[in-house]
Amino acid sequence: MSYPQHALEASSTASLLRPSESNLVRIRDDSRYSTGARSKMSSFSLPADPAAWGTNVSINYRESDDFLHNPDVRKGKIVDHVGSIFTSRGLANLGFLLLLCTGLLALFIGYPVLTYVSNIQTTTAALNALGINGTGQVPEIGNFGLIDLETPDDAYTKTSNRDGSEWQLVFSDEFNTDGRTFYPGDDPYWEAVNLHYWATNNLEWYDPAAITTENGSLVITFSEKETHDLNYQGGMMSTWNKFCFTGGLFEASVMLPGINNVCLQVACTFSFVISEVMNISVWAMGNLGRAGYGATLDGMWPYTYDSCDVGTAPNQTKNGLPEAAVEDGGSSSDYALSYLPGQRLSRCTCSGSSHPGPMHSDGTYVGRSSPEIDMFEAQVTDELGYVSQSAQWAPFNDFYVWDNTTDNLIIYNSTASELNSYIGGDTQQASSVVTETNQLCYELSKAPCYSTYAFEYITWYSSGTPAWTLNVAGMGADTATEISARPVPQEPMYLIINLGMSENFGTVDLEHLTFPNHLRVDYVRVYQDPSNINIGCDPTDFPTASYIEAYTNPNYTTWVDDFKQTWPTNSYVNSC
Repeated sequence: MSYPQHALEASSTASLLRPSESNLVRIRDDSRYSTGARSKMSSFSLPADPAAWGTNVSINYRESDDFLHNPDVRKGKIVDHVGSIFTSRGLANLGFLLLLCTGLLALFIGYPVLTYVSNIQTTTAALNALGINGTGQVPEIGNFGLIDLETPDDAYTKTSNRDGSEWQLVFSDEFNTDGRTFYPGDDPYWEAVNLHYWATNNLEWYDPAAITTENGSLVITFSEKETHDLNYQGGMMSTWNKFCFTGGLFEASVMLPGINNVCLQVACTFSFVISEVMNISVWAMGNLGRAGYGATLDGMWPYTYDSCDVGTAPNQTKNGLPEAAVEDGGSSSDYALSYLPGQRLSRCTCSGSSHPGPMHSDGTYVGRSSPEIDMFEAQVTDELGYVSQSAQWAPFNDFYVWDNTTDNLIIYNSTASELNSYIGGDTQQASSVVTETNQLCYELSKAPCYSTYAFEYITWYSSGTPAWTLNVAGMGADTATEISARPVPQEPMYLIINLGMSENFGTVDLEHLTFPNHLRVDYVRVYQDPSNINIGCDPTDFPTASYIEAYTNPNYTTWVDDFKQTWPTNSYVNSC
């Protein structure tokens, strides 16, 4: 080690080299060393100058450990040594430190998590094999997939009546698990409503308690039971905003309530009605409208329209024209053809108005709505059971008469089916054919059975065979009412099944009705072309999710007055 030159003064050096009493090492008398040794040590003097020891004390001599001790001098001041950690040794140290931290994290976090997940998977596999879920409960339904695991293998495909191609099963429910319930949150696809269906003046309250599964079937019970100040209780459930499909074939195996010569109203969207006059229906509706929630249907049902003209206007008129729209309706509406408020989400919707989209390439919105297709509605004529199978439309043809020529109306068995005499009114136009049912497939018949009904865009089936087809040209433009063609519904559609009672469908034969009565559904299945699978309630080309967030209050009956929403501006009716 070197020292600054001024650290050693010449005079002090000399004094250090001079032997003196203070420089001698004294040995105490009680030392354990011998006298000889003490005398030699007493005579030895150790100089304090390292140079005297043979050490090089030159300021220019550099020792191997000088870098550990020498301070850095910057501008006459001693500063800490400045270096860099980005050396091979520094990086190696940092790498090993990271590796150590990673190992500790894996040991104390990763390993416990992996162990926990592995145990859950093992436990779940074992419980599933026993039919028990992860909480130790026996499940209410055997599976939650779109396709029921108990659907028979031979039902996974279906031959299309349209072109003979093989279609693929995309949804099924076999209802084989007894005791299922359909209160909100109980089921992944179905939900029962709790409301009065005022739109058709139903005589009952729809209550989730009226719907369950029993003996391998869905069972909806209609009973003479006071509920919410009404004398009857029925049930309606749907897949609204849970399962939807666009295009395809929907079928249901059904035993109708009551007997074939007493009318009830039964419907399924895909819809059916039964006996005198129960509302028995299986039907489908566009997801932008929610059955039983009137405000959501205001200006939406039963439109299927994508043109910007008078067909989107209130009452299907503008400035009292066309004349057909104010003169060719029924007497109950003072001969006005339409009492509809106009299409709320039309192609005429001004930019910036509320509309879920999408848009055409020309910058106009796609006309959106909530159309309805009825698989069947059951009815009785001359003490025989029939089903009406139909689609509902708006805007309307002149006198509600669609172009039902032989090219557009195809009836496969004229002895069993005929064009329905009901063609519509001031709130809907109907294209409908009535077909005789299997007279044994009623709850109170001598040999009750299930009959298969179906709907394929746009052919209806009864008793498992095609009943009739509507070709889309039949809903073409109408020069008298100045409207354009109405396309086959392009909206995502959801399923509805209901059993109710209403005098809107005919006189209710209370004298001969039996209570309770039951609508039984063995299964429902939906098929689609495998090259054109389109399921889901919010498809990218027809989005709905953002528009239906508030569809929760059945007491709102109108969009503006009750729901307090703004009606989109229509460029045909009012300038944007």
